Amino acid sequence: MEMVPSEENQFVPKEIHNAAEEPRVLCIIQDITSAKTVNERLTLNLPASTSLPKLYEDVAHKAGYVNGTFDLAWGNALDMAPLERSSDMTLSDSGFEPGGKRNFLQLTDKDGEQPQIASDESGTADSSGLDDSSQERLIGPLPRDGSTGGSGDYSSPSYSYSSILNKSETGYVGLVNQAMTCYLNSLLQTLFMTPEFRNALYNWEFEESEEDPVTSIPYQLQRLFVLLQTSKKRAIETTDVTRSFGWDSSEAWQQHDVQELCRVMFDALEQKWKQTEQADLINQLYQGKLKDYVRCLECGYESWRIDTYLDIPLVIRPFGASQAYGSVEEALQAFIQPETLDGPNQYFCERCKKKCDARKGLRFLHFPYLLTLQLKRFDFDYTTMHRIKLNDRMTFPEELDMSPFIDVEDEKSPQTESCTDSGAENEGSCHSDQMSNDFSTDDCVDEGICLDSTSSTDRAFKPKSLLTFELFSVMVHSGSAAGGHYYACIKSFSDGQWYSFNDQHVSKITQDDIRKTHGGSSGSRGYFSGAFASSTNAYMLIYRLKDPSRNAKFSAVEDFPEHIKSLVQKEKESEEQEKRQREIERNTCKIKLFCVHPVKMMMESKLEVHKDKTLREATEMAYKLMELDGVVPLDCCRLVKYDEFHEYLERSYEGEEETPMGLLLGGIKSSYMFDLLLETRRPDQVFQPYKPGEVMVKVHVVDLKSETIATPISVRAYLNQTITEFKQLIAQVAKSSQSFATGLSAESMRVVLERCYNDLRLLYVPSKTLKAEGFFRSNKVFVESSELTDHQVPFTDSLLWKLLDRHGNTIRLLVLLPEQSPGTLANRTLCQKVGEDSDGPFDGSKGNRKTVEAILEESTEKLKNLSLQQQQQQQQGSSTSDSQKSSDTSDFEHIESPTQDADSNSSLCVAADNRELENRIRATPGGSGGASSDIETQFVCEERSDSEVNNDRSTSSVDSDILSSSHSSDTLCNADSGPIQLANGLDSHSITSSRRSKAHEGKKETWDTAEEDSGTDSEYDDNGKSKAEAQYLYFRTEPYSQDEASWDTQKCLVVHVDKRITLAAFKQNLEPYVGVPSTQFKVFRVYANNQEFESVRLNETLSSFSDDNKITIRLGRALKKGEYRVKVYQLLVNEPEPCKFLVDTVFGKGMTVRQSKEELLPQLKEQCKLDLSIDRVRLRKKTWKNPGTVFLDYHVYEEDISISSNWEVFMEVLDDPEKMKSMSHLAILTRRWNPATMKLGPFQEVILDSSSVEELKEKLSEISGIPLDNLEFAKGRGTFPCDISVLEIHQDLDWNPKVSTLNVWPLYICDDGAVVFYRDSTEEPLELSEDERNELMKKESSRLLKTGHRVSYSPRKEKALKIYLDGGPLKDPGQD
Repeated sequence: MEMVPSEENQFVPKEIHNAAEEPRVLCIIQDITSAKTVNERLTLNLPASTSLPKLYEDVAHKAGYVNGTFDLAWGNALDMAPLERSSDMTLSDSGFEPGGKRNFLQLTDKDGEQPQIASDESGTADSSGLDDSSQERLIGPLPRDGSTGGSGDYSSPSYSYSSILNKSETGYVGLVNQAMTCYLNSLLQTLFMTPEFRNALYNWEFEESEEDPVTSIPYQLQRLFVLLQTSKKRAIETTDVTRSFGWDSSEAWQQHDVQELCRVMFDALEQKWKQTEQADLINQLYQGKLKDYVRCLECGYESWRIDTYLDIPLVIRPFGASQAYGSVEEALQAFIQPETLDGPNQYFCERCKKKCDARKGLRFLHFPYLLTLQLKRFDFDYTTMHRIKLNDRMTFPEELDMSPFIDVEDEKSPQTESCTDSGAENEGSCHSDQMSNDFSTDDCVDEGICLDSTSSTDRAFKPKSLLTFELFSVMVHSGSAAGGHYYACIKSFSDGQWYSFNDQHVSKITQDDIRKTHGGSSGSRGYFSGAFASSTNAYMLIYRLKDPSRNAKFSAVEDFPEHIKSLVQKEKESEEQEKRQREIERNTCKIKLFCVHPVKMMMESKLEVHKDKTLREATEMAYKLMELDGVVPLDCCRLVKYDEFHEYLERSYEGEEETPMGLLLGGIKSSYMFDLLLETRRPDQVFQPYKPGEVMVKVHVVDLKSETIATPISVRAYLNQTITEFKQLIAQVAKSSQSFATGLSAESMRVVLERCYNDLRLLYVPSKTLKAEGFFRSNKVFVESSELTDHQVPFTDSLLWKLLDRHGNTIRLLVLLPEQSPGTLANRTLCQKVGEDSDGPFDGSKGNRKTVEAILEESTEKLKNLSLQQQQQQQQGSSTSDSQKSSDTSDFEHIESPTQDADSNSSLCVAADNRELENRIRATPGGSGGASSDIETQFVCEERSDSEVNNDRSTSSVDSDILSSSHSSDTLCNADSGPIQLANGLDSHSITSSRRSKAHEGKKETWDTAEEDSGTDSEYDDNGKSKAEAQYLYFRTEPYSQDEASWDTQKCLVVHVDKRITLAAFKQNLEPYVGVPSTQFKVFRVYANNQEFESVRLNETLSSFSDDNKITIRLGRALKKGEYRVKVYQLLVNEPEPCKFLVDTVFGKGMTVRQSKEELLPQLKEQCKLDLSIDRVRLRKKTWKNPGTVFLDYHVYEEDISISSNWEVFMEVLDDPEKMKSMSHLAILTRRWNPATMKLGPFQEVILDSSSVEELKEKLSEISGIPLDNLEFAKGRGTFPCDISVLEIHQDLDWNPKVSTLNVWPLYICDDGAVVFYRDSTEEPLELSEDERNELMKKESSRLLKTGHRVSYSPRKEKALKIYLDGGPLKDPGQD
């Protein structure tokens, strides 16, 4: 016997079994039914033949529970269905692993009810408990030894009690926290535990004919209270209550103040209870009165008004004080302590007719029956400007004597005036509840202790006991002012026991636990005591008046009104129905179902079938679910075990039509490792049996003569079959199948296995088994049987390999050709050679569709002929080709022109060494699949251009640089040959000066670096030949015939292309269809959201594309090596929108700034109607909207100026010739602030020779006339133009910093474009009236919001707590 450690670090026996011994199963069970058992583990070591009922019995015995009152589920899946209790399956059949392996289980509640303890009295859990007073088994605590907790059971600050009791022991039901609704749960439990409120709510009867029950707040509260009193669940939901509030799901994520909720809920209940017996219930229970008075100290005249309150707010720490109040009594005394109005705060006495010293204060006139005290723990710290929570200690007694705080003064004299107008009652400073009651008539119905209408003699005889209140609810907040958690400590009036209601957990607590909610710390730390105190403390206290004549008990079940009894019965039936539904769900197998529908192709659904349903019944359900009625007869369908991932049919179920699905599927599970397939057949066919252990093979027959690959046929084989046997099996299936090609011979058959992408393997060893060759569940093979000599050559050189390689790498692309401009399709050439036979231009009158079809039909053959002629001419004229070129002419310019001589034209990408293969291989339509090659393919994501489809400037059909008719730079254009006229009337254009100038300087050209930085590559190698000629890759086109609304079929091609082709070669193949060379059009990839992004990396392959991807071709010169596409924006410093887009242009590596301006100005003149002088134009760096470094004319791109793809640059029009002559100069944008007029002047640029503050001040003094000693300046904040409100600029900026240079803190002005404000220090700000200031604030806010700048700091606003009486908020139609 070997010992193995258990979860409890105890060693348990492990059976070392042999053939004669039965294996054993190690089960480790975690009891998660309560907090006190969640950390405990039960360990059982059972024989593998143990049945599931015996497992339940052993667990019940060891855990001490009544068998049948709990469930067991797998511990590694939260939503796993429980183990079947009544099943006769053994542990080994149920998925338990023997041999010492740990099998983790969880012991859970059954039907939401906690397990019964075996030693408890029977019937405890079944007690209806409708009456708190008579049936304490439900509401009151059950007797239990040692059940009373002590201080050792308490864990601060999270209130996690180690002695959390089960629901069956406390009798109370918790409330589920929806997300952040703990504050709501605390208040609801307090109201439920208030006998007077609960009984009054039960007495109210809902009239369904008058109101929708869903939106009725009292009815939903009534239902909730009934469930809290009668439900057997551990916790119930509050979603119906919050739905009646008009809240949506987002409200569950908003935490609010519990005191605020109390006020809002009471107001909503009063509105709903109008015209009912409960109309004044809230006032009778919770409303008190107080007097707000001011008494003149000279004549004794008193002015006062009566206010009402629902709660009394008590200050924790007075404003500015260092010590907090120590107790509730001390805070109450401070609440009514009067203050003296003297000095500038004197009170104007109506009797004295002058300002006099007076005393102002509050007096309690009447305390409510239920007294609510709010401890104001949330405050605002004016030092940090943040909300804070005061955690100071404040004690509160269990019994509170309020007699010292009542109005006992008998000084009411004839001089005292009484103000009783009803309007004044709602002006109180003590939380007036804004209810306009007339208190001159409500004294007769007031049930509290009201002393405002009695004489001083009567007051003296009021017994003190009538003002004694007992504490019964403490609402506790744990956390900070930013957020936290609420729960309630409530005393039951049935037994006097305190309980903690913490959302769904209800537990017993003691008086010591209540005392720990006083807050503070054990030691005194003076002013800083709150910082070191526990964050868990009391926030709201509710007391009840001790009056035996009025203190109510909870209604007994026999005293319930009839409508409540009906509601109880209704909720019981609903709960039973829910229980039955859960039972059905628990016994339902849910599994994925697939079906190859004869009409709708592959369909997917979910089959939900009871575990006791037979396979035949499940097949009928699947037949209806897949809508096969009338398409395929039911007897031509069957369910088989299926693996969707591998497309593998695992097994069929012959002879098991009457077997229950629970047994066939291996039990009820949350997820299965397999699926089901509803297989269909024709009436004349017979189902093939699928046996476990077989593998699925999809066989494609290849015909080398017709160069076609047939659709696959599924063949089942065994892994232990040899290759020879497998070939014989395929040949046998081919004879009996009409789908297979005839003439497959096992002797001459070649079998190629495609194991994965780019892995084609010829199976040539006859004796090897399929398993040894790498066959798995689902496999794909290609077979070919012919007498060709192709068998004799190595496989990788054979025609079969090339055909399969092409098949696996060919994708289908949809290519949208550009608009018919600048010339129509009829005027486009096919890039033919001079002197070559031509069919003439296409007849445009026959329509574009016919023209495109003619191109598609003739282009491939013409490409081949052109390629053959090119190769022959290149071989013949190779010795003389160099002499035909001008020494100053770039290779790029010859290649770009389709009218050049044959020796230099290589724009078509059909390589000579593969012409024979092209003539022999024809692709089948739509030929794409998963076949692969051994050629290494680099998967690199394409770089996306910022040119999006919705940007008219960058996605126009004809690019701006193509439309430009002048290229003025002599150093950039070929001076010898001039602009080359293209077939469509466009000019070619290339940047070559930098190469020549570099060569003359003898410097080495680092093209690799330029290629990496620019993100673009050359289409040609150093010899001027197309890089696509390195290897032939398949390319074939056909007309696009499918109707699609978003794509015009007259301009669309379907291209079948090898995805290993480079973008450069792909573009050259498209030249005949576009009508211009590949350098004169751009390729845009269309994504799922219809956005277009330019593909610019010419050396990248199309490996990132897939079948049916869309491509848009747009006219415009494509980038060459060392070129960058640049967006040019105009900088308008004094305009509301200082950044305006102008054009897209191209800058080249080695180009100077002046050369780029010479290229740019003609474009600006033609496209933007800007006729500018080159000496009045400046280019400068653009960083978002901020102007930066000024570029000088002699700066060279990539040497002096870093440049990248999709670069952005500012163009600035100068009033005078450029003053910046050196990089040591500094250009600063300045703006004058005029406090006297509250206005900002325009921007003015200042050029500094150094970073000296004195020089800046001198320049500012020169342009403004402000004396140097009076000039102050400050750096602007934020992004250009550094907008700031004129109401804030005078104080908020850091004026006149004490520094001598600009490049140090706090200025850090190190580059051009910084914004500096300046002012005259002797100029006083304009005096504004309040109205003028408000008006100016509105204008400034509007101005700054339009510019997108922040007006001032605005913290996130909390969502207001509202309860909607009409079922929900009215949505503004203008809102989203």
